[in-house]
Amino acid sequence: MSEDKKDQVVGKTKEVTGKVTGDKKRETEGKAQKNSGKAKEALDDVKDTVKGAVDGVKDAFDNDDKDRR
Repeated sequence: MSEDKKDQVVGKTKEVTGKVTGDKKRETEGKAQKNSGKAKEALDDVKDTVKGAVDGVKDAFDNDDKDRR
């Protein structure tokens, strides 16, 4: 399990535990941890997308160079 997913699961667990016990601080901490995990996951997705685009452009230039030879 990725660290991002782990943060989401642990955060959700804290959030639910806080709701059930009436512990607002724990509930808030859980929400923050869960949302942090989601944000990290989204950032990783963006990085992967950008890397894929950059690699595609590099490949296009490499193929163009080979065609000119």
